[in-house]
Parts: sequence; C-alpha cells; structure tokens
Amino acid sequence: MLKLLSSAAVAALALTVSLGAARAEGPLDTSKVTKDIRVSATGKAYTIATVVKVDGIAWFDRMREGVKQFKADTGQDAYEVGPSQADAAAQVEIIENLIAQGVDAICVVPFSVEAVEPVLKKARDRGIVVISHEASNIQNVDFDIEAFDNKAYGAMLMQKLGQQMGGKGDYVATVGSLTSKSQNEWIDGAVEYQKQHFPDMKLVTGRLETYDDANQDYNKLKEALTTYPKVTGILGAPMPTSAGAGRLIAERNLKGKVFFSGTGLVSVAGQYIKNGDIDYIQFWDPAAAGYAMDELAVMVLQKKGAQIKAGLDLGLPGYTDLKVPDPSRPNILYGSGWVGVNAANMKDYNF
Repeated sequence: MLKLLSSAAVAALALTVSLGAARAEGPLDTSKVTKDIRVSATGKAYTIATVVKVDGIAWFDRMREGVKQFKADTGQDAYEVGPSQADAAAQVEIIENLIAQGVDAICVVPFSVEAVEPVLKKARDRGIVVISHEASNIQNVDFDIEAFDNKAYGAMLMQKLGQQMGGKGDYVATVGSLTSKSQNEWIDGAVEYQKQHFPDMKLVTGRLETYDDANQDYNKLKEALTTYPKVTGILGAPMPTSAGAGRLIAERNLKGKVFFSGTGLVSVAGQYIKNGDIDYIQFWDPAAAGYAMDELAVMVLQKKGAQIKAGLDLGLPGYTDLKVPDPSRPNILYGSGWVGVNAANMKDYNF
C-alpha cells in the first residue's frame, strides 16, 4: 500500500503541473492529443452524447467544459446531458431517448450501474458505442475508463482524515448512492486503510446515501452528528459532501473539532478551506474525464479498439499511460489523475 500511495503521489504532482500549464490556454492542455480523432475535410462528424449523473452541479459543469472543448478541437458532434436530479430512472430514460435518436456513441457516468445495464445492452445491440466512467464493475460497455485506482484514492482520503483526527475517534462516510460502484470502492479502500493504520478509529454507522446533493449531505450529516455526538470525522465520497460538511462545521462552530476529508472542487469547497472549516479535498479533473471518454468513443467508431489497451497515451493530464489492473477484463482502464488540495495550493485551481 505504501508503495502504491507513493506512486500515486508522484502522479498527482505530475497532474498538478499539467493542470497548471493548461489554464493558460483553456480548460485542458490538448496539444498532445492525437489529431486522428478530428473530422476530416470530407468526413462526417460522429454524434457523441455524454450522460452524467445529474445536470447543473459544479462537477458536471466542469465535465461539460471538457466535452465542449473536445467538440471544438475535433469537429465531432459531442454534447452533455443529464437529469435535473440524481435519479437512476431519469438517467435510463435519457439513454432510451438517445437510442431512439440514433446517436453514434453514448458516454455515461452511471448513478446506478445496475439500473443502466439493460439499456446500455440495448444501445450496443443497436450498434451504438458505449463508454463509461466511475463504473468499474460495469458489463455492457465497450470500455470503461477510471481516473485512478479507486481503493488507492480512498486510502489517501483516509490517510489525510486519520492525520487530522490524531488517529482515533468516530467517523461517518457518505456515498452518492449505495450502488455507485466507484464511490463505494473509495470508501472500501479508506476503511481498509483505517483498519490497518488507525485501529483506534471507528466507522459508527452504514454509509450515508446523499444522492450527490449538498443539501442532502448537510441534512444527513446533521442527523448523524445528533445520533452519534462523538463523531469527529467525515469521509466524503461524493463531491457535494465537501459543501455540506463545510456548511455544517461552519454553522455549528466545529472548526478543529470535526474534520473532513473527501472529494471536492475548489469552486465548491474553497470558501470552507479558506476559512479553515475543512482542511483537505481530493479530486480529478472532470473535464479531462469527459474528453477522455469522447476520445475512446471516436477510436472505437474508427475501428481502432485494438489500440485501446495498457500503455495507451490519450495525451491528457492523468491519462498518458493507461493501466489494465485486471487482465481478465481488458476493457476496464485506469489513469493516474487525482490531486490533493488544501489552503496552500487551492489557488492553483480555478474550477
């Protein structure tokens, strides 16, 4: 595990440098992306729809920037859609509509992998290419691309939370959905790390399901702190938990008494980091993930799926040397693209 975290730290540093360089010219530095995915002068653009968990939150607003940049860079007809609330049935309905429209490819960040499996099978049966993200257990896709090793990501979150808590005390954990595979793998990795390195810490209740909504996070955490008054740690898998936890800690004057470590964005959690209500967030760039999914979709549509394998360089920060952790599932790919942010480096990120 220590070796894994050390490698991840190196990757995170590299991503930090790359992201810093990218902001001079736009959301992403795509100068190293292969030109083969562009529409030729006489070619027809592919229609590629990216379906996200929920539209209108900062995380997927940032992903939309990557999708828009992909469209601008390549000429492909790429766009993003999603339900107004995190709802599995609503996401399935959107995918059904895209199938009816006859899009060439669907890129999806599933709210519930189990819920979308049948409709994604239907899409593939109709000849539609399917690429997923945050869905490492998914079956009915051409390829799934993860930003990193999920358990290592969670272990780093716990390493930071354990340090803040002095290695002891009660904590709670949130997930957007109990069926969100990647987020639950982060918590799995965190709990495993806690049991090994911080045996005096304790997860006091089951995972709080917050539906990727900051108000739900706030309310669920408020209830948890009332039920378990000895809680001094919050481990947040979904991005909105950073806002919900920060708000709760600020309102209740719990700075230095209750600690947070979890996924977040500076645009969402920055005020709480600046004020010292929370100390640490971790994330990857949703814009890069959106762009990477679109890249893979075009490669499959161009019949270049055989090139999508371990070692592939997509030319994007965090996706320059893709890994295949499980040889029995060669279509599940991992990058190395997370960063950790605190008050010292939050100024380096503008999203």
